[in-house]
Amino acid sequence: MILVLDAGALIAVDRGDREVGSRLRSAFAAGHPVHVPAGVIGQAWRNPSRQALLSRMLKRCEEVVLDGSAARTAGRLCGETGTDDVIDASVALAVAEASDTSSDVVLLTSDTRDLGILLAALGIGARVVMV
Repeated sequence: MILVLDAGALIAVDRGDREVGSRLRSAFAAGHPVHVPAGVIGQAWRNPSRQALLSRMLKRCEEVVLDGSAARTAGRLCGETGTDDVIDASVALAVAEASDTSSDVVLLTSDTRDLGILLAALGIGARVVMV
């Protein structure tokens, strides 16, 4: 299993959400990778001196780079789907990439609508969990 987190999941971690925390602890304990797109970190990272929970959790995650090529692909995906959030598109691309190496990918998100549209356009059938 691979977990992919969006900004809503990171904000839930930052706020001490027990359900999200439990899912992450279980994933880490089982040795499952947790992927976080770099743009998502930027959406949630506001005051590191007050974000100790988030900071500790991120140290255990794999950051998914948003380079120029990935940004162009995300932008193109937004154009194809009529969505407008490139970071959401980068999350969908991270899910697609994780799906290349695992048949069990779980996305923790607060935006099931847009991410559902993006994943459907990519033909990705990951489990999407609302946080």
